[in-house]
Amino acid sequence: MFDSIRNHSKILMGLLFLLVIPSFVLFGVDSYSRFSDQGAPVAKVAGNKITQGEWDAAHQREVERIRASVPNLDPKLLDSAEARYATLERMVNDRVIAVAADKQLLITSDQRLARYLQQDPTIAGLRGADGKLDMDRYRQLAASQGMTPEMLEAKVRQDLSAQQVMGGLQQSVVASQSQTDTALNAYLQRREIQTQKWMPADFAAKVQVTDADLEKFYQAQSERFRSVESADIEYLVLDTVALQKSISLPEQDLKTYYEQNVQRLAGKEERRASHILINAAKDAPAADRAKARAKADELLASVRKAPKSFADVARKHSQDTGSATKGGDLDFFAKGAMVKAFEDAAFALKKGDISDVVESEFGFHIIQLTDIKAPKAPSFESMRPQLEADLRKQQAQRQFAEQAETFTNSVYEQADSFKPTADRLKLSVQKAQGLTRTPAAGAQGVLANAKLLQTLFAEESVSKRRNTPAVEVAPNTLVSARIVAYRPAAVRPFAEVKDEVRRQYVVEKSADLAKAEGQAKLASWKDQAAQAQVGAAVTVSRDQTQGQPQAVVDAVLRADPARLPALLGVDLGTQGFVLARVNKLVAREASSPQQVAQSRQQMAQLWGQAETQAYLTHLKQQLKTEILIEKPQIKGAEAAEKR
Repeated sequence: MFDSIRNHSKILMGLLFLLVIPSFVLFGVDSYSRFSDQGAPVAKVAGNKITQGEWDAAHQREVERIRASVPNLDPKLLDSAEARYATLERMVNDRVIAVAADKQLLITSDQRLARYLQQDPTIAGLRGADGKLDMDRYRQLAASQGMTPEMLEAKVRQDLSAQQVMGGLQQSVVASQSQTDTALNAYLQRREIQTQKWMPADFAAKVQVTDADLEKFYQAQSERFRSVESADIEYLVLDTVALQKSISLPEQDLKTYYEQNVQRLAGKEERRASHILINAAKDAPAADRAKARAKADELLASVRKAPKSFADVARKHSQDTGSATKGGDLDFFAKGAMVKAFEDAAFALKKGDISDVVESEFGFHIIQLTDIKAPKAPSFESMRPQLEADLRKQQAQRQFAEQAETFTNSVYEQADSFKPTADRLKLSVQKAQGLTRTPAAGAQGVLANAKLLQTLFAEESVSKRRNTPAVEVAPNTLVSARIVAYRPAAVRPFAEVKDEVRRQYVVEKSADLAKAEGQAKLASWKDQAAQAQVGAAVTVSRDQTQGQPQAVVDAVLRADPARLPALLGVDLGTQGFVLARVNKLVAREASSPQQVAQSRQQMAQLWGQAETQAYLTHLKQQLKTEILIEKPQIKGAEAAEKR
């Protein structure tokens, strides 16, 4: 059992933390924006506002980041009220920590900033062979995050300062064995249970439905039947794929391109060589290297006098154990297969030639070139499809660079129609129906781009029905769209959704009947738990649910261990009603010394997080922090509390 927990230690840490203390994990501190005060305030920290505009921008960045890393995630989850509020809470926490860093004079020096940036692997990868930073690539790295190099450095400096506020708390905590045992015993407790479930589907036939009932249900639950806003659109795409279709390639251009690239298309020349190696490591004493070089010079003189003896000399004297038995033969190889010094020498020889002594990181080589395999040039006709594809791609990229500015200016200046732009650039106006503000799960293509959809459903685009500005949705891909028909979110008429209303009504009433039946059985067996007619016994725990719903596992683990066996009911809503009998506690498996040590380390981390949360709460109070937006209620939270 503990192996499973150890293999999922991150999950354990999160769940254990929920058990011991309120959940809080600080993953670092984002820089906070010092924008203008335009827009309605949504939060205040130390008298400074966080505006609606800052919040919106921060959430959009967060959405784009998550969608980039998890493309198949349901977009509705990212744009929910709960997700937006979580972004605001993080912004407030970041702002609090940043202000605290300023007040405590926790300043990151230029030296520390430089040292941190030098150690960053991403930035280290931007250095050339001479050790100098490639400033063009550095600016590109900053631009990919929507910043200049100066802004990036300011952000890193601010994050490093902020980390000083909280960093010491987590690192200073040590969890005792008694604390660890108490937490793990609670978290990993196992209980033997038996269950019986009442499914709503079994009661559906008993539900009596009238039109009056449906209309009453519809009126009470009208928000369930609200349609999302949608639009029918026209859009124009400028990309290399579209441009390739309009490119014609004269025969002479294809032939010229073939002649210029035939050697590249043919592949790499291969050479066959034999060698004699005298080992000499680069860090070997100078005397040893000199001795090895002298030996190589001696062998070179020998094989030059008698070239046909090369194989025999290699068998006798070469210290390359892999090739010596084969007379030094290395078979055919292309450029890139050997170390540079060896390769340069081998490809400078003519067939049959013997090289001078060649020094490499392995020692000293004598090379004899035994054969050359020239690549066979493919015919023009066999290469025609590839030639056409390559040329079309090259010309399309060139045309895109030339036409991108024209496209961008044209859709803006002639914003009432796409026809002028389409005619000018020979593009096709495309149409789409029922587009929504968030792309459907798994949606792909230009119409799934969050930035384009945000621009399309902006207030100005909706009200004026004009072309959006050109949006870069991918490399070498620009899109502009315009709404031709708009349908705001609204409750759909009863007549339109009557069948859906009926289905939901039957489901809920069936769930009510299932619950009533289960509660009746619970009441009749309450004082006779041993007589309850339940299923086979299973042992459940937080990490081994045995297929039981999480609500059931939570409920049986909350049962008073001093009053077992015990009966309890768990309302699963439209998923049914479960009666569970908790028979007894089951001891958790013994832990190995390694597992104990790991558990203590995890507990120390969790207690550190607790200390961090407590200190952050203190800072919020000290800085008179307010969130002016009401926290959204998670659906079903109240029902869960009642259970």
